[in-house]
Amino acid sequence: MTAYLVLRDLPLRARLTAPRYEPLPGESLMGLRPGERDTVHDLLYGMLLPSGNDAAVTLADGVAGSVPAFVAKMNRAAVRLGLRDTHYATPVGLDSPGNYSSARDLVALTRVLRRNALFRKIVDTRRKTVRSGAEVRHLVNSNDLLREASFVTGVKTGTTVDARHVLVSSGTRHGVTLVAALLGAPTEAERDSGSLALLRYGFSRYHRLVPLLAGRPAARVPVRFANGPLLLRPATSVRLYARDDQRVRVRVQDPGRVTGPIPAGRRLGAARVFVDGRFDGAADLRAARAVPAPVIAGAAGQALPGDPPRAVVVVVGLLAVGLGARGLGRLRTQ
Repeated sequence: MTAYLVLRDLPLRARLTAPRYEPLPGESLMGLRPGERDTVHDLLYGMLLPSGNDAAVTLADGVAGSVPAFVAKMNRAAVRLGLRDTHYATPVGLDSPGNYSSARDLVALTRVLRRNALFRKIVDTRRKTVRSGAEVRHLVNSNDLLREASFVTGVKTGTTVDARHVLVSSGTRHGVTLVAALLGAPTEAERDSGSLALLRYGFSRYHRLVPLLAGRPAARVPVRFANGPLLLRPATSVRLYARDDQRVRVRVQDPGRVTGPIPAGRRLGAARVFVDGRFDGAADLRAARAVPAPVIAGAAGQALPGDPPRAVVVVVGLLAVGLGARGLGRLRTQ
């Protein structure tokens, strides 16, 4: 939540002055010196990679002017974001009365934060060197899963006496991103193995689908003045991964009816793919064959715009020939 408010309220190039911070024994720190000035950008790395609580307090002061004012902002944001099982008492996350959250709320907040490109980049960074403060610092991400599994993309570790070992993790495979939260692990090893098991289980529920395949007809439209429809084929394929319980729909936009001439391959619409109502891909629809210009017979055997379709004209012509023949026959008889 500290990162959420900082990314929302502070410019990344702004410099903040580190206050005096008295850490508890074993507390994770960025190693700031009181009075040094660091950029918001570097402080975010210092807070999210090694869990620097001194960086978190510096950022809290920068957003709200004091820790109590910042905590009030945190709780208002929690209400606004619908985090029903969350309440804050500190910007650093240590055990404190009135400081708690749930796995559901941690995942919900992470999904909101992952909309921010810088947040995604930071939590997916193994090591970072920052230089804006009093010294050059080499920061190491405390999330070991980034080094253990190539599909892991973040997010954040946490350890307190009451919460034990906690990890909110994320991973991406085949365009699908999942977020998992594991709380209360007795050891870091069990925290990491349990988080990987959650992510792998989640990915196991997704299967590859090809709702649009290039060259396979996706729609057909009637052609004016011609027999048979015109098939429309996707120019490119749309492949995705979805769960069995998700609804995959293809929505086609086409002209409804066409008139030649139409060259083969002309774009005549588009098809869009949605998974549970969320847009997931699209492809242009192109004519599968050429359609010639309509041939319409006029009174003098010339093509006239607006005349009836050719088939109708042919029928009318045959009837006229038949009537003429019978008329001539009667004349001869008489």
